[in-house]
Parts: sequence; structure tokens; C-alpha cells
Amino acid sequence: MNRAATPRLRALAALPFALALTAHLLVLALGYDRLPDPLATHFGGGGRADGFTGRAAFTVISTALLLGLGAGWTLLVRRTALWGAWATAGFTGALLVLLVRDNLDAGDAALVSSPLANLTLAAAVAALFAAAGLALTRLVPPAPAEAPTASVPRLPLGASEVAGWTRSTGSRPLTALAVLALVAAPAVLLLTPWPGALLGLLGLVVGVPGLALARVRVTVDRRGLTVRPALAARPRIRVPLDEVAEAGVRDLDAMGDFGGWGYRVRAHRTGVVLRSGEALVVRRSGGREFAVTVPDARTAAALLNTLAERHGKV
Repeated sequence: MNRAATPRLRALAALPFALALTAHLLVLALGYDRLPDPLATHFGGGGRADGFTGRAAFTVISTALLLGLGAGWTLLVRRTALWGAWATAGFTGALLVLLVRDNLDAGDAALVSSPLANLTLAAAVAALFAAAGLALTRLVPPAPAEAPTASVPRLPLGASEVAGWTRSTGSRPLTALAVLALVAAPAVLLLTPWPGALLGLLGLVVGVPGLALARVRVTVDRRGLTVRPALAARPRIRVPLDEVAEAGVRDLDAMGDFGGWGYRVRAHRTGVVLRSGEALVVRRSGGREFAVTVPDARTAAALLNTLAERHGKV
């Protein structure tokens, strides 16, 4: 079960974006014939217009913006952050409605201005929406506690025996997203004028590490636990045997426990999370945890406990 979001929570996260989109499209439809073409959509110092977008393009872009934000919040929302979804919808929706209002009956879009009061008004709407989202949080039951880490027995090894364990694991969605980002990045860099080309650089920043972590090899041996890209020796994460306090197995939810996929950092724990399901969880001597989702995690944990115990007696 996804401990991050229930169907009710997802519906409550999507609701404010549906309301904002409805209000925006209604205002846009009622005043469409009174809007200049193009509209003033960006404002510089003093609130004067310095960027313009055609009416049809503005309709598509603004709709896609609200839908995209709504989809992201609906997918990633947690109970404690529901107010954030409502605040985001309120602020974005208010700015779009005010933008349409400022453009109404403008003979020349270059003369349109957007007063600073618009930001204040949008912030006030966001605050009201946030309060509504916070109140609605009580309709969502608290998330169940995180699954406990299951202890595993030591793997029996003779005094002179050596053993190792290795397994590769990957994430198809992460691979697809990384490849898509890398393929799109050069086209955006070459075809998009500055500063839009920054999106191409962002594609490289996301795609390269994403592809490196899309498939990893997990190894347990005399050096401890090592996690590295399946096709390269670096970068790698290593937990040496003298830092292993206890290894166990836990059923992880990628979104609920770590907020997504890839290399994840949370309070008192880190992880390489490529899917939901069985994970090797190592409690380190300093109290922090490291987790990696991998098949046959029980065998890996048993061997790691044995090797760490043996190392401590040397």
C-alpha cells in the first residue's frame, strides 16, 4: 500500500487545481473577444509589459501549467503537505485570472501593466486556499506506520570460508525518463533561444545521473556493501563492515517512504530506490540507515550480518 497517498488524498490534492482551471477558463472564455492578440504575459521593472503571447498559445500554455502542477501534486502529495497543493493552485490560478483581467480591453498589449498588488492579492488567495487544504487534511486518515525492518539470521560460514553475493537491479521508468531527457536536451539547447535553453542543460543534469542510477549492481563481500552503476565502477556507495550495526529486510514504498526513485536522502536515512518492494536496509553504527531495493535482499542481509560480525571479532 502507498503510505504517501490514498485515493481520497489524491482527489483532495487534485480538487483545487480543477477549481482554479475552471475559474481561469471561465474568465478567459467570457473575455476572450476583449483580449488583445498577443497578450502581455511578462512584466519587467515597474510592472510594464515586456513579453507577449498569442491568445490561443496562452490558453494552451496556461491550461497545461495548471494541469501539470495538478498532476505533480496529485502524484506526490502527502497528507501533511495537502495545504501546499491548495496554496499552489490558489496562487497560480489567481495570477492567471489577474493576468487576463489586466489585458481586458487593451488596445495595445505593450501598454498593459501588472501592479505589484497582483502578487499581494495572489498571495492572499494562496493563504485562503492553504487554510482550506489544512482544514481538509482531517478528512484523510493518518498514514499507517512504516513497515518494520525484519531481522534475518546469520548465514552460517566456517572460520576459513569466504563468500560474496551480488545482484543487479534496475528501473524501467527511470531508464525511460533519463533517456528521454538526454535525447531532448540537445534539441532544446540548439533550437531554443536563451534563457529557454536552460531547460536543455536541466535535461543533461537530470538525464546523466538518472541513467547512471537506472540500473545498479549491489554487492556484499569482505569490503561490506557496495552499490554502483551496473555499467561503471563509479560513482559508488559503500558501507564498510565496521559501520554495519545490523542488516535487515523491509518492504519499501518508493513514493511513500522516500518520495520517489533514484538516490534519495531523508532525515536519518539515505537510499537507492528503483522500485517499491523488498529492500536491504542497513543500520549504520552512527544510527543512520541506508536502503537499496534489490531482489533476494534477505540473503544479502544474512551474509552482511555474518561478515560484519566476523569483522568485529578480528
